[in-house]
Amino acid sequence: MLATTIKKSFFISLIRLLRPEQWIKNLFMFIPAFFAGALFDFEVLLKVSLGFFSFCFAASGVYVINDHRDIEADRNHPEKRHRPLASGEVLPSQGITAMIALFMAALALAWWIDIAFLGILLVYIGLNLGYSFGLKHISILDIMIVASGFLLRTLAGGVVASVPISQWLVIMIFLLALFLALAKRRDDLVIGMQSGKLMRKSVEHYNLDFANACLTMLSGIIIVAYLMYTISDEVVHRLGDNLYFTSIFVIAGLMRYMQIALVENNSGSPTKLLYSDNFVRFTLIGWIASFFIIIYFN
Repeated sequence: MLATTIKKSFFISLIRLLRPEQWIKNLFMFIPAFFAGALFDFEVLLKVSLGFFSFCFAASGVYVINDHRDIEADRNHPEKRHRPLASGEVLPSQGITAMIALFMAALALAWWIDIAFLGILLVYIGLNLGYSFGLKHISILDIMIVASGFLLRTLAGGVVASVPISQWLVIMIFLLALFLALAKRRDDLVIGMQSGKLMRKSVEHYNLDFANACLTMLSGIIIVAYLMYTISDEVVHRLGDNLYFTSIFVIAGLMRYMQIALVENNSGSPTKLLYSDNFVRFTLIGWIASFFIIIYFN
């Protein structure tokens, strides 16, 4: 009975190490098909879904190696000290074994789906390995790499679905990811000020004034880029001239996120906010629903 309990506890810790709750980020792969109105094409949906799982395996492998590199730093973090490697629930050697298996599964599936997709996945893994092994300590570059991960997911989705991606869409995805990554760094700053310990080395070169100014700048640019996308000739020709109405949800969502970051000082995990904040969920669902109606019932 005790042995069964220990195995179950280890299995749960191993699943936690893979951070499946973060897999929601890989839904960015579905964006090109969704925007192209091809989401109901079974072949496209199947290929993008397989690509989604390939990215999930790769992302989990990246999380494992990142946690392995950050064991000591995570032990000083009020939340991250509970992570499986930092807390000792999973041994470092077990984590490395899991990482190798995940990368092998991800690359094998990507190779089977599409060679170009495999190339994008390799770039994603390479960038994140560089991030884990030192690039994350270089301020500004660190959040650029994080933002590039979301952009690569989107480009991969376009390749797998065989649909074109608007230049404005590429710009918006990158800016939004940069915005979220910077908000997370701001949260590290706040926690560091409260605890008297820096959560990561790159935070030494950030301060609240800089983070607040950049967040304000990026939010404005994102809104303008989104509006430009909705009224661009290519989009109006393909989807009609009513798409700009969806900007209401984009503006409301960004304002709420700014409120969470600047007023509530609680912007550490965009994924957690998506799961827990009703206003953020409402704006996201409203945006998806309105976009869906305009694209698929136009």
